[in-house]
Amino acid sequence: MILSIIIPVYHCEDCLMPLYERVIQTINALEGITDHEIIFVEDCGQDNSWEIIETLANQDNHVRGIQFSRNFGQHHSITAGIELCRGDWAVVMDCDLQDRPEDIANLWEKAQEGYDIVNARRQKRQDSWWRKMTSRLYHIIFEWLCGLSYDPQVANFRIVSRKVISAYNTMQESSRAFGAQIQWLGFPTGYIDVQHNTRYEGESAYTFRKLLHLAIEVSISYSNKPLRLSIGLGLAISFFAAMASIWIMIQAFWGIPIEGWASLMVSIWFLGGIIIANLGIIGLYIGKIYDETRKRPIYVIFKRVN
Repeated sequence: MILSIIIPVYHCEDCLMPLYERVIQTINALEGITDHEIIFVEDCGQDNSWEIIETLANQDNHVRGIQFSRNFGQHHSITAGIELCRGDWAVVMDCDLQDRPEDIANLWEKAQEGYDIVNARRQKRQDSWWRKMTSRLYHIIFEWLCGLSYDPQVANFRIVSRKVISAYNTMQESSRAFGAQIQWLGFPTGYIDVQHNTRYEGESAYTFRKLLHLAIEVSISYSNKPLRLSIGLGLAISFFAAMASIWIMIQAFWGIPIEGWASLMVSIWFLGGIIIANLGIIGLYIGKIYDETRKRPIYVIFKRVN
């Protein structure tokens, strides 16, 4: 049985050596694993991560390295690792040691109970209150728009079977959201509770702006609910406008003076804002269609090792 460990790398040069050592120790202790590979996908972080990956690959032929031509993003890095892995099972984990390599054994053990996906559920997240709050808000909006129930304590750390890998590789849309795509596939899924460590070094690359961008990307890519909401809002405004028109006609019939230029201007501005917002939503969907029709590669590899 071959096990692939897929690790996207971005600004993680100080983490790579201790991460590698702990992963190797864990894999060597696993029963039933006859071979393994560790795939580092370096997302052009402009630090010394690639040089360290090359050093590890020269020392251990189980280590494989991929470097992108530019920064494509974490989920594109995961996609590259999954597409190129050779394992019967694959583990996806972050490089900052917040995901503990020792928990790979627990994921593997749970998978042997008949699950094709086993997610690591983080207990007592070691993130700032702002990060936890924005993450929670993101998952609430995602569930509401996409109709998929998603545990906010689950990130990318999980193990998946070859069946899941093969199915995931058929999903070639340019917008990537690893957790949402795996959830959508619907294979039997198990969970284990894991300890969530503080970052080994540095800070998260996910700023509020990037999280907001990711939320919009996922919502537009995996749900047409914003379009249906815009239709509902338009119908509601039309209904209230019709009721207001009827009321104005009744007032005019009874000779009641009709005034209110300020309310008229506010109504015009309000409707103008709604129209522009709806056009923006439609534009986002059209932009997504345009991105998909160009058929550009999901990522571009600059260097490989092993």
